[in-house]
Amino acid sequence: MGTPIAPEGSDHLNIVDVDLWTLLQNTDRPVIVYGMGNGADKIIDHLLAVGKKPYGVMASDEFVRGQSFREYPVKRLSDFEKETNHPIILTAFGSQRPDVIKHIRKIAAAHTLYAPDVPVYGDTLFDKRFYKEHRSELESAFDMMADDLSRQTLENVINFKLSGNIDFLTKIFSDKDEAFRHILCLEKSESFLDLGAYRGDTIQEFLTYTNGCYSHITALEPDAKTFRKLKIYAGKMPNVQLFNMGIWNDDTDLKFDASLGRGSSIRASGTQSLAVTKIDTLYRRHPLTILKMDVEGSEHQALLGGINTLQRDKPKINMALYHRSEDLFDLPLLLHQINPSYRFYLRQHPHIPAWDLNLYAI
Repeated sequence: MGTPIAPEGSDHLNIVDVDLWTLLQNTDRPVIVYGMGNGADKIIDHLLAVGKKPYGVMASDEFVRGQSFREYPVKRLSDFEKETNHPIILTAFGSQRPDVIKHIRKIAAAHTLYAPDVPVYGDTLFDKRFYKEHRSELESAFDMMADDLSRQTLENVINFKLSGNIDFLTKIFSDKDEAFRHILCLEKSESFLDLGAYRGDTIQEFLTYTNGCYSHITALEPDAKTFRKLKIYAGKMPNVQLFNMGIWNDDTDLKFDASLGRGSSIRASGTQSLAVTKIDTLYRRHPLTILKMDVEGSEHQALLGGINTLQRDKPKINMALYHRSEDLFDLPLLLHQINPSYRFYLRQHPHIPAWDLNLYAI
């Protein structure tokens, strides 16, 4: 695991002195990228940047059909087991499915396997250098956490990001039911704002914990195709407002990249124009009691656009904390600055890599 780095001015965080990218740069063992797509592209690019050329690309047996990726023929694990000795396998995709997580852990039991942490948005790696640069902010976020599981979760997620060792994640997996029943404690008269509503899955989740009762629901989904499916699901519900918009710190139009499906987001390189609004605009005249936010890297701007509402109403918050490397400390610190009375809980729900990391604030 490595020797813990002693934090400056605090002995709270116990962080391993490991950097996966340095390990990969210096290894003589063949490195195999497991998966195809955007994540594999990022991992291969970072490997090449540190001077390590991947040996090959693999996929699960059912996905190998003679194709190639980045000029590498895509092979099965059994093929690489015949070709190589002691390969290092890097997972390059994410999944919350129990069967997929079980399969990854099975491979890890037989081979050296890492799950490199590459940011979903932005280009800043959470590596050893990044940790040292932001250690004080991470310590501050740690000190703000309200329970032992939250503090352990933050510590383990940092260690996972630095090492790629999936054991750090699996040891802190927490079911969402615990967060909803024991932290958020939803009531039957909630006014719910769903930012990044997708097809309505989180509205359905919300209704599960309120027994179908609520005061009002407002939901925003920026992707036009997905929004149509949201309307099919929730368009006829009473006291529900649906908007094909994004959330930001201003009421304006921005560039939008709709090419990534569920991961579509506001980007300067986007080819579409998207209307965006503020939380404070949506709730200028009405109270907000619970806010869910999973907005593909725009969480910081969304919080800035909701300062008045967050100070006035102090809604319960369920917010994604994994899109950018900075999110782990930046978002809780910003929310604390906006309203210091919040208490923070951090939960890692089952997912490899740490893409279902949620901050709950009450």
